[in-house]
Amino acid sequence: MWRHLIKARDGWKDRVIEQGLVFPMTDLPDGSETPYWNESAWYEVSMDEVLHLERVTEELYGMCRHAAEVMATGDRFSDTQLGLASGTLPLVRESLRREDPSVYARFDLAWNGPEPKMLEINGDTPTGLVESAVIQWNWLEDVFPDSDQWNSVHDRLVKWWSEQRFPGNEAHFFNSASETTGEEEMTVAYMRDTAAMAGLQTYGHVIEELGWNSATREFVDMGGRVVRTAFKLYPWEDMLDEEFGSFILGGIEKAPVTWIEPVWKTMLSTKAILPVLWELYPDHPNLLPAYFGHPGELTEWVAKPLHGREGSNIRIHTDEGEHVQDGPYDTENCVYQQWYPLPSFEGNRAVIGSWVVDGVAAGMMVRESDGPITDYYARFVPHAIAMEARPSEETIQAWLAE
Repeated sequence: MWRHLIKARDGWKDRVIEQGLVFPMTDLPDGSETPYWNESAWYEVSMDEVLHLERVTEELYGMCRHAAEVMATGDRFSDTQLGLASGTLPLVRESLRREDPSVYARFDLAWNGPEPKMLEINGDTPTGLVESAVIQWNWLEDVFPDSDQWNSVHDRLVKWWSEQRFPGNEAHFFNSASETTGEEEMTVAYMRDTAAMAGLQTYGHVIEELGWNSATREFVDMGGRVVRTAFKLYPWEDMLDEEFGSFILGGIEKAPVTWIEPVWKTMLSTKAILPVLWELYPDHPNLLPAYFGHPGELTEWVAKPLHGREGSNIRIHTDEGEHVQDGPYDTENCVYQQWYPLPSFEGNRAVIGSWVVDGVAAGMMVRESDGPITDYYARFVPHAIAMEARPSEETIQAWLAE
């Protein structure tokens, strides 16, 4: 993978806003701002690298699915140990047994040697979707119109919705009103668009407007319409802790809502999956040693809270010292993972986000940070495949059908 400097397109900020990226800039603590969408550079990847990332991503996803079953069905963990509401693990087991449908996930990978290393997976509420699926593709069309990009995210999302059979051929879409940057609303609106393109009737709300009809024991939207299928960008560990979560945990619904992502993805959201993967697949070339609650034999390690996001509350311990990131998450229970530095491209430390849609590797994104942690201030940088002509529409459709 190579990093190249390039002149940003004239009016790039207005273009990406028009295309749906509502926060092209990130506010800094001192009141200034810095580009979140950074097209003053781009990453070049080879087709061999893409094929390798595809293979690794799909193998890791299969391993994560296996780990979720082990976590939920064995006596390795309790709800309390995982920081989950009482009764969550039985729900997870039932969700796995039913094979509840799941649409997408994102791995964070560090590639600083012969093999990419899995840093974590976000299987419940991954973001970065609009800029990955839409904005960087439109950048490619403008800047390298004859080149290709590893990016079938949009096509695979539409295909996934078109293959589902939901009651009434309809779905509700929920984001939280408490998230004020616009990121969650933007992501949910995009997912709603892909469902509408697949022919579904869609309804969008903030999850705070979700209601409950005690007479019929059904979740309803603010207009009284029964919610049967719902995409939510709201973590299960928060959702089940709230008043309405008790209705789900207690099994009192007349008919359970089909939630997307399903509750079994809770296992792919907690960092507790990292030591389980290491136990199940020791010395796997794409995993890093990890332990629950202690660093084991590791001399350089990263402590990660179970439900942390955006790099918050990360603690790095190396021979050179400690680096601690502030944040709001509970650090009483942490996972300790071997320290593995991100590759530095002239001081820009790059992490690969590798997308999975319906279990298939679907594309990548690159985020850069100035420090060792990919945090809230990281920058999204587009990519292209070197020397690779864009495939024909016929070839693309054949890939999607595989």
